[in-house]
Amino acid sequence: MTEGASTSYPLSSRNRVKRRHDRGFYDHETVHRILDSSMLCHVSYVIDGQPYCTPTFFWREGTKLYWHGSSASRMLENQSEGQKVCLTVAHLDSLVLARCGFNHSADYRAVMVFGSAYLVTDPDEKQRAVVAMVDRFFPDRTASLRASSKQEIKATSFIAMEIEEASAKIRAKGVADDDEDYELPIYAEKIPVRTVLGKPEPCSRLLDGVTRPDSLDGYREGRVLDDALRDAYFVQYPEG
Repeated sequence: MTEGASTSYPLSSRNRVKRRHDRGFYDHETVHRILDSSMLCHVSYVIDGQPYCTPTFFWREGTKLYWHGSSASRMLENQSEGQKVCLTVAHLDSLVLARCGFNHSADYRAVMVFGSAYLVTDPDEKQRAVVAMVDRFFPDRTASLRASSKQEIKATSFIAMEIEEASAKIRAKGVADDDEDYELPIYAEKIPVRTVLGKPEPCSRLLDGVTRPDSLDGYREGRVLDDALRDAYFVQYPEG
């Protein structure tokens, strides 16, 4: 980040957290940490007055986001002219059972990002994206793979968006009953929720002698996916 650059996204009526202001965050560190702990986002946009929301894989480079899909997809076809979009990511961290139905809740981390999307047409930027869509999640893997054919690259398009505004919203308080309700003989609890990696299942058609590379050690059995994704991000982008 250049000297004097802001460490937070600008605040406006568009991204301001309107309910529970205490749960809202706008700083780069918080927003980026939530984004980088995910692989899947939802992109919302409007075409001819009809709203759509598309799930897709994405990644961050600085304050720019990239996502990809088939060149024939409706989303990509209609985001090539600087269309306004809203991109969201959410993590469910726990289920909260309180002593009153009104106070039942969930702990979560979520981000909402706004910007103008454009179709990546510059050959150099697209070539970088072809590598990044793999190496961002699995560092240095592209170098060991068969090179994508011209037809495969042609069939894949990329959308990029500079983050204009963003907000994070976090609940991490567990059970939060009214003071008087703690005196009631009612069971309450927090149930943690985690996405945990299972045991890798090698392809049944691996050639003899082909083994799992050390570069995949971050994706080992029992590890929380959030941690694996964030660690992979900082291998690929050490400066964040």
